[in-house]
Amino acid sequence: MTATMLAGRLDLRSGGFAVEEVPVPHPGPGQVRVKVKAAGICLSDVHLIDGSLKPGRTTLDKVTLGHETAGVVDAIGPDVPAGWTEGRRVLLQAGERCGACADCVRFAPCRSVLTRGVDYDGGWAEFALASHHTLVVLPDDLPFEQAAVIPDAVSTPWAAITATGQVRPARPAGVWGVGGLGAHAVQLLRLAGAAPVVAVDPLEAARERALDLGADLALDPADPDVRGRILAATSGAGLDLALDTAGVPAVREQAVRCLGHGGRLVVVGLGPAPLTVSDGIAFSYREQRILGHYGSAPAHVDELVTLARLHRLDLGRSVSATLPLAEAATGVERLQKKEGNPVRLILTP
Repeated sequence: MTATMLAGRLDLRSGGFAVEEVPVPHPGPGQVRVKVKAAGICLSDVHLIDGSLKPGRTTLDKVTLGHETAGVVDAIGPDVPAGWTEGRRVLLQAGERCGACADCVRFAPCRSVLTRGVDYDGGWAEFALASHHTLVVLPDDLPFEQAAVIPDAVSTPWAAITATGQVRPARPAGVWGVGGLGAHAVQLLRLAGAAPVVAVDPLEAARERALDLGADLALDPADPDVRGRILAATSGAGLDLALDTAGVPAVREQAVRCLGHGGRLVVVGLGPAPLTVSDGIAFSYREQRILGHYGSAPAHVDELVTLARLHRLDLGRSVSATLPLAEAATGVERLQKKEGNPVRLILTP
């Protein structure tokens, strides 16, 4: 008799989502099975369910969602290095190398990374399979609920700030959208030494949260003098770095206007609308740049786990609520409607 488990499954043909009974998976060569303790609900999951984001690499008819996953090693397949043992506390990288592209063959960084919970089954389940090289050891004092959000909710803005955006200490930086990605971006900009840190969000509660997390100034994008207030806060210089975590055209337009000479806008939030700059002359004259960004590298997750282990990064305020796996659809709806202004909602199988 085959053992079964609950899993949050998206039908890629019909677009329907449901928590279903499916067989418990068995680890193959190089894989371990992880008993999931916590899995984050991301806005990308919402977009997958509403159809505005389409998986581009999978051949599956259905996929288990969830790319933010932490748990305990439950079973070990063949050809897994001896250092991995049952009972080990781990989080899972949000994706893995494709193993087939020219860069993978040359052992260079993969340019066709497969995303967990998008291109293959993810962590919205009681058990999840993971290639051993995607496992990251968790310190004993880091709760699973906090650890689960590190891949993506924390690592994506960290990579956007440190790698794509090339943050510089004592230089002004801004974040548009203080939700799951933006709330962490505020913390991480302060950790990296950006100053002042400006947060922009239409919700008063989100602006208050940004100040609580370390922003020096929090503004409503509807304020007609957003640019003037940012210039005043930066001694007329404008922002050196701006992050769009919302993926909204109006945000990008406003953020570009607030950049200083040589300023960089990093587009972190995913959105299908065209990228436009209304004042191309000023953009070129000021030698500004717009940079696309997606996800993070394994090293960024490792860095953040180290920072959390050494208590340089506090993720205690990242978990807004936990829900049973069976209530995944409710969690998706709450995030979509921004009920309670969540940073991250966590499923606990």
